[in-house]
Amino acid sequence: MKTREVGGCMSATVLATIPWEVMAMSANFLVVDDHPLFLEALQLAVRIAYPEATITEATSIAAAKTVLEVGRHFDLILLDLALPGTRGFDGLIELRRLFPRIPIVVISAIDDARTIHSAMTNGAAGYISKAVRKAELADAIRDVLSGSVVLPRGYTPPPPSTIASTAELAERIASLTPQQLRVLRLLQSGMLNKQIAYELDVGETTVKAHVSEILRKLNVASRTQAVIEVSKLDFEAILGEANRPSTK
Repeated sequence: MKTREVGGCMSATVLATIPWEVMAMSANFLVVDDHPLFLEALQLAVRIAYPEATITEATSIAAAKTVLEVGRHFDLILLDLALPGTRGFDGLIELRRLFPRIPIVVISAIDDARTIHSAMTNGAAGYISKAVRKAELADAIRDVLSGSVVLPRGYTPPPPSTIASTAELAERIASLTPQQLRVLRLLQSGMLNKQIAYELDVGETTVKAHVSEILRKLNVASRTQAVIEVSKLDFEAILGEANRPSTK
């Protein structure tokens, strides 16, 4: 596989290229992001790469599905991972399952190696950091539509020893107390510590202590990583089991 650096991204050519003139005239993009400022930045980046492109916006996975189910042709989906009503890679996995022929590039503020690795193994056609400049983002978009897999500069897959298996992850989650499981569930819902404290009727300091212990037990560095890891399992079933009265 041939690799090369493109702006702020590393690009590996794996597919036949499409003539730029053809794509410039006919490219259709679906941008899925709920942040108005970044939606605008993505539109500008797409226009730099393809001035005549058609751009459709969606602010949630449900809205994206509504657009796609109409049957319109799209050449590329640009997808943010952190969307309302979506946990971890659920949105990416659902869109890949329903519309497998449309390439999806994740555009995210999260750029750690484990998250990138998980996105790629869940079917992303590329991964671009939101931290890159618009010109670099435009280059990356152009490269994807030319048949390349684009990844952040300097990315290397995490060593296998750092990627927890499903069984290992389930064992780690099983080590959480019932209250820690409730806190983790609320973290998945996108709540802040003060909101979790209100929901559980405890002090914010108590919530912070629970979050720290959750990160330690799951062997992750951030709340975001914890949510991403948990999205790999049927967490609702685990939570239901933890809340079930003991018969012992």
